[in-house]
Amino acid sequence: MMRWWLVLGAVNAFLSVAAGAFGAHGLKSRLSPDLLVIFETGARYHMYHALGLIAVGLLGTLRPAPLLNGAGWAMLVGILLFSGSLYALALSGVRALGAITPLGGLGFLAGWALLAVAAWRSTP
Repeated sequence: MMRWWLVLGAVNAFLSVAAGAFGAHGLKSRLSPDLLVIFETGARYHMYHALGLIAVGLLGTLRPAPLLNGAGWAMLVGILLFSGSLYALALSGVRALGAITPLGGLGFLAGWALLAVAAWRSTP
């Protein structure tokens, strides 16, 4: 499974760079400044958590731990809910989508907490 977290991390890093470039070049003249900031926030957190997935995969390769899969899933769900809702909000202008964003934030928090516990437990 650790190989999958590395692959998913790399794929999500690619997607976050693509989203950032799309926001900076393709949406700059089409979105209001406040919606563009929202889109960019989604891309930024997307990248942070793509790197988090890579960290999960690397730690799991060195010292496998059951909590690492939980960390990976929590970060992946966080990306989908947090960044996905911000992308959708910015592109659609439907502000109600912002209600989903905190759920993704909770996924991010859970993922980092699980990664910290797994790292603590796996270190001699």
